[in-house]
Amino acid sequence: MTRLRTATSDTFRSLHVRNFRLFFTGQLISQIGNWLTLVAQTLLVLKLTNSGIALGGLAAAQFGPVLLLGAWAGLIADRSDKRRLLLIVQSIAMVQSFVLAALAFSGHPPVLAIYAVALVGGVTIAFDNPARRAFVVEMVPEDNIHNAVSLNSALMTSSRVVGPAVAGLLVTTVGFGWCFLADGLSYIAVLVALWLIRTSELRPSHVTAKARRQVREGLRYVRGVPQLLVPLTMMAVVGTLSYNFQTVFPLFSTRDLHGTATTFTILFSVVSVGALVGALRTARRTSISIRDVAVSSLGYGIAMVLMALAPDQAVAYVLGVVLGVCSIAFLTASTAIVQIEAAPEMRGRVLALQAMLFLGTTPIGGPIVGWVAQQFGARYAIGLGGVAALAAGAWGLVKARRLTPDSGHRWCRMATPTAGKTGRGRPGRGRPSLREVHLELAGDHRAEEAAVDVQRLGGDV
Repeated sequence: MTRLRTATSDTFRSLHVRNFRLFFTGQLISQIGNWLTLVAQTLLVLKLTNSGIALGGLAAAQFGPVLLLGAWAGLIADRSDKRRLLLIVQSIAMVQSFVLAALAFSGHPPVLAIYAVALVGGVTIAFDNPARRAFVVEMVPEDNIHNAVSLNSALMTSSRVVGPAVAGLLVTTVGFGWCFLADGLSYIAVLVALWLIRTSELRPSHVTAKARRQVREGLRYVRGVPQLLVPLTMMAVVGTLSYNFQTVFPLFSTRDLHGTATTFTILFSVVSVGALVGALRTARRTSISIRDVAVSSLGYGIAMVLMALAPDQAVAYVLGVVLGVCSIAFLTASTAIVQIEAAPEMRGRVLALQAMLFLGTTPIGGPIVGWVAQQFGARYAIGLGGVAALAAGAWGLVKARRLTPDSGHRWCRMATPTAGKTGRGRPGRGRPSLREVHLELAGDHRAEEAAVDVQRLGGDV
């Protein structure tokens, strides 16, 4: 019982921080509302048009702005007070949901109007993503960053389990408009939570002053830091070809598993449950490295290949849980290392770039994977994603072995009280001491920032 209490305390330790607890609660309610809108929008456009091309246009409107505006949105996050920026963005998103509700209640809304409102939603996603993820780092102590990132992933995954089910219930019972209205009202929770956050208890990052070519500067910065470039390159490959469940699983469920739309719903749900379990499991970790990201990519690739070979629905459901665990393991690891490794004044731009590589690649990877599924079958499309994840993981392992402690401006691992030590108390495996990393950071950044960062850095990435 004592061990269980300790494990639970470790898993949810970031929730002991008042600001993060408020943020977490508000986001949980709001993200469930977001899924109401995403599902209801898709079903409404399908009802109005009965066209797959129309659904593709909706996806482009929803995620295209992330690809087009992501880098600039990250720069805005670096230049801004992130809490204030989130208040503005979330307020606009709330209005967008109310406009969708009004359109739905009108009876037969124009599809172009739905696209236009979805485009506004895509713009809010582009700005919300880097600001929200960078703000997580400011709310918790340095040694809780990975835990907070994992809990945030668990939050997103929990909403993915609950939101679509609630959306389906509302659409079939009371109609589309009430889904959008409920989403609009859910934003009240996150706005109140952001308003109640105590700014005196935050660890605000350095606000980047306005200057020319700062977006290009962010790209150059990533290119010069292997500890960022490697996981982001892996994300580009995996995000484009492997994270296309909503495109492939409907065909896989109905054609290859000889099921129905319910089969797809169940499969999507069990993957989400697996992702939730995986997110809670990774929340207990205290360190992260490039090798961890690469290994999680390999695990994800293996799970996808096995899913492509699933002979029937029962096996697919079991593998769906495994696939969910592996998918969130890769996503959490790649997110955590970017949040930890990025310099505070660059964090928004780096996180925006990651969002571009994960969400913004959907309009690119979706048609490719969809074409493979249409021409050769959904199993081949899933297998393509598996091969892509395996290749990215193998490449990441090679890069991790070649990196040395001085192959970037930092050599990162979240520090524990014994980080970098052997059982005899001497520096382990030739890694630099925390003091050495401190001196290196002090040369690149203000001494104040270095003193903060050194508490969580040391070992290999």
